[in-house]
Amino acid sequence: MLGLFRKKKSNTVLGIDISSTAVKLLELSHNGKRYRVEAYAVEPLPAGAVAENNISDLEIVGAALGKAASKSRSSQKKTAVAVSGAAVITKTVEMPASLSDDDMETQIAIEADQYIPYPLDEVAIDFEVQGLSEKNPEKAEVLVAACRRENVEMREAALNLAGLKAHVVDVEAFALERCCELLPVPDEAKEKDSLMALVDIGALVTTLNVIQNGKTIYTREQLFGGKQLTEEIQRRYGLSEDEANAGKLSGELPDDYESEVLKPFTDAVVQQVSRGLQFFFSSSHFNDVDHIVLAGGTASLPGLEEMVSEKLGTSVQVANPFAEMAVAGRVKAGELTRNAPALMIACGLAMRSFD
Repeated sequence: MLGLFRKKKSNTVLGIDISSTAVKLLELSHNGKRYRVEAYAVEPLPAGAVAENNISDLEIVGAALGKAASKSRSSQKKTAVAVSGAAVITKTVEMPASLSDDDMETQIAIEADQYIPYPLDEVAIDFEVQGLSEKNPEKAEVLVAACRRENVEMREAALNLAGLKAHVVDVEAFALERCCELLPVPDEAKEKDSLMALVDIGALVTTLNVIQNGKTIYTREQLFGGKQLTEEIQRRYGLSEDEANAGKLSGELPDDYESEVLKPFTDAVVQQVSRGLQFFFSSSHFNDVDHIVLAGGTASLPGLEEMVSEKLGTSVQVANPFAEMAVAGRVKAGELTRNAPALMIACGLAMRSFD
C-alpha cells in the first residue's frame, strides 16, 4: 500500500518527465556542491498519447521512452518519475514525534480513509516527516500523499517497456520545488519568507506555484498553453503541426509572424500570468510576489521575460537550472540551454539521486 514517493537505498536515478507532448530524460552527477549534467534527451509524443496527465497509449509512450534512453546514451536503468499534482491528494497531519517510521506507517494505513476519498485498495500512499510542530514539539508534522494506483502502475509499465525501472515515484510539484533550489535568483528572492511565483507554461496547461521558504503554498492550473500558438501558426500559414512547431522554434516564418501572431500570443501569456497572481492575492493575505520564474517550453519565446516584468513590475527570469552546472562532453550545451525551461521537472526528479 505504501510507497508513492519513497526512495529505496539507491545510486543515481534518471529523472524522467512524461508530459502531454514529450518525454524528457536527465541524468545528473554530484561532486561536492556542484552538479554536472551527464546525459539528457527529449523525445516528442504524438497528440493523445498522454491526455489529462494520464498515459492513454502505453506502447507509444514506452517506445518514446526507449528512444530517449537510447538517444541520451545513459547506462542508468533506475528512474525517478512523477505523477501530476492534480492527481495527488496531500495532507499534513500531526502525529506523536516518538513514533518510529514503522509505527507511523501502521497508523497512517489505519487512518487513511479519513482523508482519502477513494477505496484504499485503489490507492498508492506514502508519507514523509516534515519536522516537529511549532505549536507542540511532542508532535511531528507528517506529509501524507496519495493518488490512484493506476497512475503509478501505468508509468511503471511504460518504463518497463523501455527497459527502465521505476525506482522513485514523486509528485511534479515537489520536483519543481527541489529544482528551484538550483536557480540563480536575485538576492530579494533568497530572503526568508520571500515569495517566488513559478509559472510553468506547458502545451495545454499553465500552472502557477507560489513558493515560500522552499515550500509550495499555492497552486493553480489554467487551461492555456503553447499549443494555442502552434494552432494559430497552422491556421494562418497552412502548415502541419510539425512544421508549425519547427517554425516556432526556429523563428523561420513569414514576415508578419511577430506582429500578427507572436505578439498577440505573448500578450495573452502576460494576461494569464497576471490573472493567476490575482487569484492568489485574492485568496491570501499577500498582495505581491518578490520574483517570477517562467518555465515550460513556451517560456523561451522572444521578449516574453521583458513583457511580464514590465507589465507586473516584478523581476522575472526564464528558468535555467543548469546555469551553474558543469556539462559532460557528450551533452550539447547549446541544446540543453534551449530546452532548460522545459526540463525543470526532470531535473528535480534527477536530484532524488542525492537525497
